[in-house]
Amino acid sequence: MKRIIIVCEGQTEQEFCKDVLQPYFNSKDIYLQYPLIKKSGGGLVSWTALKKQIENHLVQDKEAFVTMFIDYYGIHDRHVFPDWEASKKVADKSQRMSLLETSMHVTIDNSINHRFIPYLQLHEFEGLLFNDIKVFEESFRPDEFLNKPELEQTINANPNPELINDTPQNAPSYRLSRLIKGYNKIVYGSILAESIGLIKMRNKSPRFNNWITILENL
Repeated sequence: MKRIIIVCEGQTEQEFCKDVLQPYFNSKDIYLQYPLIKKSGGGLVSWTALKKQIENHLVQDKEAFVTMFIDYYGIHDRHVFPDWEASKKVADKSQRMSLLETSMHVTIDNSINHRFIPYLQLHEFEGLLFNDIKVFEESFRPDEFLNKPELEQTINANPNPELINDTPQNAPSYRLSRLIKGYNKIVYGSILAESIGLIKMRNKSPRFNNWITILENL
């Protein structure tokens, strides 16, 4: 059985790996591990610290592949990711992610980086949830919607939910907390993701789909 270690930014991503990705990869005879980023308590750390954790996983388990499930939205100048400043000059967000992922890959030790698959979620995990209004209607009572028309408009206006605006006021997680009463990203993120299903998520989110395709074909 193949093994993939997915270094997760937080509990939301970790629950998604456990509840949605693991059952799917089990059917492909692939076992997942999904540790949190160390030294953060949830959230990002500097690239130096994250790189050390990735390399430690690769060295300690010589058969496993290592990838990561972190949000581009959460990366800031202080994290000093490779080619971070250069990436800001790339207007196309998909190309920007590719530049950063390539730069991360080449900084990992050459003897082990063939088992490292860098991945940045654009813009954040919650963007994947803006997939189908019916799923929200089945998951929440009518009185729990604080602004259902805006939620519907956001879904309809974004055929690729990965591209939903990344400003602080319009980031996917902020929108959900603003549009749904008592929204808890750790609890409801996984519930909504399970209800949507991996197939629908992959159909609407090309970068996410490409990552899953790479992993299942290792």
